[in-house]
Amino acid sequence: MKRNKPCRVIADYESPFSDPLKLHKGDIVQIEEKESEWTGWIWCISKEGKQGWTPYNYLEIQGKNAKLLQDYDATELTVAVGEKLIIEKEESGWFWASNKEGKKGWVPLKNVKLLE
Repeated sequence: MKRNKPCRVIADYESPFSDPLKLHKGDIVQIEEKESEWTGWIWCISKEGKQGWTPYNYLEIQGKNAKLLQDYDATELTVAVGEKLIIEKEESGWFWASNKEGKKGWVPLKNVKLLE
């Protein structure tokens, strides 16, 4: 996927997390198996006790813990139908995107349509 690809929101999405998990490369987190409709994500708990979904691809699993292979921000973007976003990256059914106000976060792939 090309960076900075425009898309349009085709279904509203509201972020359920007001205080998202933010991790840095090298951080160690505890992992838990939790049911999710999203393949490729695992529930993580930081040493400060913050919790959230993290992509498997960002982790080196070490038993019940994992080490971050890169920085990660779990912020999800609340979006409305018709809104235009700029996609920066894709990960396991989600896009990391920015809106016209410059806010950034994850949006489910199924909620947007790529623009030509």
